[in-house]
Amino acid sequence: MTGARKRKGGDLLRLDRQVCFPLYAATNLIQRLYRPLLTPLGLTYSQYLVMLVLWERESVSIGELCDCLHLDVGTLSPLLKRMEEGNLITRRRDSADERRVLVTPTSHGRSLRDRARHIPMTLAQQTGLTAEEVEGLRSKVRSLLTRLIAAAT
Repeated sequence: MTGARKRKGGDLLRLDRQVCFPLYAATNLIQRLYRPLLTPLGLTYSQYLVMLVLWERESVSIGELCDCLHLDVGTLSPLLKRMEEGNLITRRRDSADERRVLVTPTSHGRSLRDRARHIPMTLAQQTGLTAEEVEGLRSKVRSLLTRLIAAAT
């Protein structure tokens, strides 16, 4: 194998041969696009993800939230503390099971839902993706996520 050929296609340690790098870079760039959309709502991207779950389910345990967002408790707890201090959520013990802590949006947190409705469409327009392209991409990434979860367990 020649040096040029080895460098172009054979070196598995090249950055452009990695699956992880375009996912990492895309995540960083997506978060940058979200920032000006979320700032008027007083939300960070991570807080937005928590609110998406709460807007859908209203009340969830911290464990369920960890599962939904693929985060550990150590990462989620400080985030939830800041959100509670910002009057976005409340945390309380489950009366049926004192070991569980339930997270619920406050009325302020709920009110942000209407103000956030435009965000998915605005982001799609900014990226130039059609609804079909967004759905196809989401499907492929979900499939990858399923495989990664299986590989990690």
